[in-house]
Amino acid sequence: QVQLVESGGGLVQAGASLTLSCSAPEVTFYIKAMGWFRQVPGKEREFVAGIGAAHSRLYADSVKGRFTISRDNAKYEVYLQMNDLKPEDTAVYYCAQKLGPISPVIASDYDYWGQGTQVTVSS
Repeated sequence: QVQLVESGGGLVQAGASLTLSCSAPEVTFYIKAMGWFRQVPGKEREFVAGIGAAHSRLYADSVKGRFTISRDNAKYEVYLQMNDLKPEDTAVYYCAQKLGPISPVIASDYDYWGQGTQVTVSS
């Protein structure tokens, strides 16, 4: 059983930056695709960013140019650097993992999930 643990959420003002971290310590981490999703109450969980085993990256259109996903296989960690945050970025952010390519970027295609970390952006 893979355990993913997110950290780094918080309350910030619009325009600020935050970096989320996700720890997923297990020996096959380096061959797994990692993704960040977010969810607000009453809406489906939506894809934010993903990074493959070969460090290929995908981003949702809403965060392109503002968010950067990266990974450190030696530390079994994945990061989401979020710049120029907007109130509409407010959500619970989840780290997710699967074996295979980043796509399809739908929640049901990912196998393991963290508990989520709240990001709140005030205007």
